[in-house]
Amino acid sequence: MLESAETVLDWPFPRTKSGCPAAVLAELREEPPSVVRIPAGASESRRAWLITKYPDVRQALMDPRLSADETLPGAPVRIQVDPAQKPGSFLRMDDPEHARLRGLIATEFTARRVRALRPAIQQLIDDLLDELEAHPQPADLQDIFSRKLPTLVIARLLGVPDEDSPYFVEKTRLTIGQGDPARSYAAYTEMSEYLGVLATRKLDDPQDDLMSRLAVDHLGPGHITLDELVGIARLVLVAGHETTTNQIALNILSLLLDEKLKEEVLADDGALIAQYVEEAMRYWSISQDAIVRLAVEDFELGGVSMKKGDAVVISIPAGNHDPSAFPDPLRIDLRRDAGKHMQWGIGPHYCQGAPLARLEMELALRTLFRRFPGLRLDAEDPDSVFRTGTVFHGVRHLPVTW
Repeated sequence: MLESAETVLDWPFPRTKSGCPAAVLAELREEPPSVVRIPAGASESRRAWLITKYPDVRQALMDPRLSADETLPGAPVRIQVDPAQKPGSFLRMDDPEHARLRGLIATEFTARRVRALRPAIQQLIDDLLDELEAHPQPADLQDIFSRKLPTLVIARLLGVPDEDSPYFVEKTRLTIGQGDPARSYAAYTEMSEYLGVLATRKLDDPQDDLMSRLAVDHLGPGHITLDELVGIARLVLVAGHETTTNQIALNILSLLLDEKLKEEVLADDGALIAQYVEEAMRYWSISQDAIVRLAVEDFELGGVSMKKGDAVVISIPAGNHDPSAFPDPLRIDLRRDAGKHMQWGIGPHYCQGAPLARLEMELALRTLFRRFPGLRLDAEDPDSVFRTGTVFHGVRHLPVTW
């Protein structure tokens, strides 16, 4: 049925001019899962089922009959790096291997461990805002603040020197770009080689950081390979700065574009900041194109029969904008229950770094608008700030004055 479908749309769909999820997703959500065409890149172009309804997206994220293992024959690949030529991360694995490697860093992102990082993160925020204050106006808030904060936080947690963090920002940007698979793979390889060298150094000279603990406790005794350690470190590094960077910027942008919303969020010493962060994640749904799976047995989802070997695209933006779960989804509503959004994922692949990202986002908003209450967007066309051609939605820059 999948191969014989008459109407096949080319996926992914570009965002609307205002940066919201593509309008066509709302139309497709009215019907059973439709068929789309995944573009060629690290793997051949192929057809896939597109999952758009909130309950279907939840089921698909948790269903073990949909495999995340991109090394399986026929598996769809979204990040433009050939899975046969790389050390993979556990994000692209199934249990038991996924659970084995994921478990190695489970204690690094507990609520208690994250709370202990709060003073250091606050100091870093204060230092970066000192830099912003000293900068000529207008200034690029993305470059000075929202990109640097998560990058430095995750680099220090891993044990990557501060001075090397811009290198990883650039390599990540190239790796998740969608225009040139060869360029993506080259950047991916360079990043992996760097982390491999660093892990070996940590084994000989361990410090109080995540890579040192992985090297001493697991690599040295032979519990994991160097490739597996690199895969873990690369995933933590990329996920820890790329998603949080863009979410912080979009959180700020929403407030700069809506004075009433800003006043409401910041009232009573920011009592609604935590709620706003959750709702803004639902609204922007930055994990727009990255979730693809392979059916490993026949089953039914959303009213269609899926066959073993079918590819599946799981649309987080479509699920997070399903009006049956979130009425009036194109509006940021501080009174709605946004806690059930799926930006962090759900099930076995739920984002381990969620507590850390929440803390960074909340502290960033609270401190930024306390120090710069007159912060304003300095762009004639607000839509010009959005970036395109990447698997995570975000901004190219965020010009501001104060």
